[in-house]
Amino acid sequence: MTDPKILPALLAGGWEALDFEPFRDGIEVHWLRRSDPQVALLRYAPGARVPLHRHAGLETILVLDGAQSDDRGTYGKGDLVLNPAGSQHRVWSKGGCVVLLQWEKPVEFLR
Repeated sequence: MTDPKILPALLAGGWEALDFEPFRDGIEVHWLRRSDPQVALLRYAPGARVPLHRHAGLETILVLDGAQSDDRGTYGKGDLVLNPAGSQHRVWSKGGCVVLLQWEKPVEFLR
């Protein structure tokens, strides 16, 4: 991709008009970039969970709507989380959320 992709007003709900597809149980994805680094919007249904996993590279998360939790805390709209290579955690969303994610490298699921 050589042309920039512009997604206006993401924090104001600009993501709502995008098409999402199934990704994991209770989680849908809108891919922005499928090759490394991968970039996507993830939409979590209330109660959706991601099992324990380890990051082989940096993971960057920006919460666009709702709240996402992991083993260290809960992050709301506008919060930015940087999970360095070697870190591990479980992820869930009690009430549902939408996040912008970038993974430098694929994750390794531990359970």
